Amino acid sequence: MDPGNHSSVTEFILAGLSEQPELQLRLFLLFLGIYVVTVVGNLGMITLIGLSSHLHTPMYGFLSSLSFIDLCHSTVITPKMLVNFATEKNIIYPECMTKLYLFSIFAIAECHILAAMAYDHYVAICSPLLYNVIVSYHHCFWLTVGVYILGILGSTIHTSFMLRHFLCKTNVINHYFCDLFPLLGLSCSSTYINELLVLVLSAFNILMPALTILASYIFIIASILRIRSTEGRSKAFSTCSSHILAVAVFFGSAAFMYLQPSSVSSMDQGKVSSVFYTTIVPMLNPRSTA
Repeated sequence: MDPGNHSSVTEFILAGLSEQPELQLRLFLLFLGIYVVTVVGNLGMITLIGLSSHLHTPMYGFLSSLSFIDLCHSTVITPKMLVNFATEKNIIYPECMTKLYLFSIFAIAECHILAAMAYDHYVAICSPLLYNVIVSYHHCFWLTVGVYILGILGSTIHTSFMLRHFLCKTNVINHYFCDLFPLLGLSCSSTYINELLVLVLSAFNILMPALTILASYIFIIASILRIRSTEGRSKAFSTCSSHILAVAVFFGSAAFMYLQPSSVSSMDQGKVSSVFYTTIVPMLNPRSTA
């Protein structure tokens, strides 16, 4: 379609999570509570690790990085989401692309930091005598740097290709934040390349870390089953199960949103799914990994 026949969108309006007026106050209070718990939990974890010298280990270094990513991830999304519940018209232009860029960085980084943590747990449980050699401070530092590099690289690719589009169909984004598929729905030009890019990069950034985590926990569970003490097995399973649950919710909801074509997925279902990896999991992570 020729973009010359259409006027360009000059401002974006977020449709929000729900359009039912009677739910707005309840949802505002619910997500405000979730955000407060997220901020306090993750800031508390970062502060505790920073102030406790005996926690300055690679394992807690990964946990501190995860808390930082969760804090930033939630802060990029939730405050604007709360504005949606409090106002009738939530305008986000011109920071929409900035929000998309930052959200993508932290979402991708979280996928890979969770995989790094799973590998760290695998080494700690399955090869404890070699742990300090395999997961040294040097290796921990470069793994963390690699996580952020992958986040910045993936986000730059997504945002750069999005900026090439002429958005003119409507100025209402059917979502509570600036996400890839809702923005592509506003484009007057072909979105085939972008959708293919989302599927390919999502396969790398979601499936690869998920498979790494799955493989790590298969070996971890096998090692736990060899523990002779019933109490020891129970404690180990309790520790692992909470982390596995948080990881499963994060990757399951992200896969539902991004590992299928936009023509197949329902945006209303996608909004509900995205609540889990943008707000719920960042709140749960400090408790499930501690």
